Formats: sequence, C-alpha cells, structure tokens
Amino acid sequence: MPGGRLTQQERQQIALGVADGLAYAEIARRLERPTSTVTREVMRNGGPTAYRADLAHRATERRTHRRRKAAPQGPGTSAQAPGRDAEAVREYEEVFATVFMQSGLPRMTARVLAALYTTDAGSLTASELAAGLQVSPASVSKAITFLESQGLIRRERDERRRERYVVDDDVLYQSTMASARATAHLGDIARQGVTVLGPDSPAAARLENIARFVDFISESIMRAADHAREILHTKPGASSEDKA
Repeated sequence: MPGGRLTQQERQQIALGVADGLAYAEIARRLERPTSTVTREVMRNGGPTAYRADLAHRATERRTHRRRKAAPQGPGTSAQAPGRDAEAVREYEEVFATVFMQSGLPRMTARVLAALYTTDAGSLTASELAAGLQVSPASVSKAITFLESQGLIRRERDERRRERYVVDDDVLYQSTMASARATAHLGDIARQGVTVLGPDSPAAARLENIARFVDFISESIMRAADHAREILHTKPGASSEDKA
C-alpha cells in the first residue's frame, strides 16, 4: 500500500531489483510505491552494494521498537517545526547519514553531522544531540572531536555560555578547501617518488602521472569552490540581481 510500511516481500523485490541493476524509479513502479520510498529504503540500509532484504527488515523492526520506547522530548531538545512529518524527517536524516557513511565517516559521526545539517538553527549542544539521537554524551563527544579535526564543524558559545556545535556556509567551504589541499599533498608525495626511483623507471613514470592527475583535480576543486562560494550565501529563491 502506498504510504504504508514496506513488507518483507517488498524488500525482497527491492533487493532483486537492485541486484539486477534496475533504477529506483523502475523498482518503485513495479511495487506501486513512490521512488523516494525505495531510495530511502536502500540508502539507509547499506546502499546499493550492501542492501539485504532480511537485514533491512530486522533493522526497521529494531528502529520501530526503539521509537516506541523512546521517552518524550525533554526541555533541552528542539521540537519539529509545525507542519513537518516527524517520521519523514527521521527517515531523511538516516538517508543523509548513510551518504556520509558511504563517503567514509563512521556511523555515529555521520549521524551527528546529519543532525546538525538538518536542524533549523544550524547548531546544537552536546545534550541536544545526545537526546535527539538517543545516544550517550560520550558517543557525541567522540564524533564531535573527529568532525572538528576534519574542519567539518566549529564550536561557539551561546549567551548562556553553553558550547554549541555549528555547521554553516563557511564551514562547508573550508572543509572543501581542506580536502583539496589533502589531495594536493598526495600529488607532492607522489612526485617525491620520481626522484627516489629515478626519472626513467616505469614506477617513476606512474608516480609522475599520478602527481599530474592529482594536481589537476585539486586545483580544479579549489577554483570551483572559490567560484561557487557565493552560492552558499545566497538565499533560496533569490533573484539573479540579488545573486549578482
């Protein structure tokens, strides 16, 4: 039924469709479901390379059980804005976190980052993150330390002197530039090998090609980030004159 929970049989059909390389839209059409339902289902349960129907079904049952047992929100947590479907928001956060996981972030770190990006304030305290994600403060602290070391978030204090963790436009730009610089460093190291191995050796030729490739990629990322930085400061729906 469109709008109802996926059955185990439907999940098996999704798994078969993914294994056959079908597009999510085609799988959804066969199930008479919205494409977004299939996309969320796959992405929050391992992605297209790791999706398993039985594991996905058990994971959904566990999530449902945890939500039923979850305590009501305390004063430190923020309620959903009026008109929002709380269940849809939670599902979207799981999809967003899965994308971060596929890029290499640990699960808890990915969940913390997704929670920060999907809050209207753009910042949360450790207690708000722990309550919202239903995890221990220690888990949040470990994730925050990693995210800060990677330049993905920053810290600030509010008027009550509470430490808040922030994602904003400049954080995203700076993290992109840091990633580009890390990529460029790989090129520098590869080029050092050319001298060590001798410029006429096959290994040196391979390393030189790697260095040239990495140089091009990192420089392209930096130029693109600088060129597109103004997009991060443009409000949705702004006119072309406003953007200029």
